[in-house]
Amino acid sequence: MKSLNQAFAIIAIFTFSSCAQIFQTPDAEYLAQIQEVVAVLPPTVSIQARMFVDSDSMKEQQRTESMNIQKEMYSWLLRRKMQGKIFQEILDVETTNAKLLKAGYPENPLTVNELCDVLGVDGVISSNYNMTNPMSNFIAMNIQSQGGGIQTTNQINVTISIQDCEKKKMIWNYSHTFNGSIGSTTGQLIDNIMRHSSKRMPYVLDTK
Repeated sequence: MKSLNQAFAIIAIFTFSSCAQIFQTPDAEYLAQIQEVVAVLPPTVSIQARMFVDSDSMKEQQRTESMNIQKEMYSWLLRRKMQGKIFQEILDVETTNAKLLKAGYPENPLTVNELCDVLGVDGVISSNYNMTNPMSNFIAMNIQSQGGGIQTTNQINVTISIQDCEKKKMIWNYSHTFNGSIGSTTGQLIDNIMRHSSKRMPYVLDTK
């Protein structure tokens, strides 16, 4: 049983709960391709409440996860740019966050138009991540060892939007649910999210 449990512990399986919901304006690809500089905003992150974790600690964890996910998204887009699949300049995270902090964001709410002006960019990528843990790795291992099939140990409901600053409108929106099994990490889920969402993202010219 020990060797079986160890085998389960190192295997991470990712699944998509259903077809992604995608909204795209007719001019999305054109507008996206004429944008020169794009910024990735810190995502809004919601984490399932845990026992014995106070509200201040939870807020700090959500803030930390937001910064980590923002960096993951930025790094993913930057890699695609280096591969010649994205031609827009991606504003670095440090500059983005410094400008937002100076403007008092997010404590001081800003409209999309105001964000565009503050950041001095042509496009803004915003996102929301709702993170839950349906069951622990320990419980999932026990169920799977008894033939119960693959169990979900962490789940992310994600929404990603692209706003065009010149036209002052949202041109693309993607929403989906991603499930991870034993051994999956948030970083791995974010990588899967970006891989999957890019198949219809108007910035990416080649998703092979």
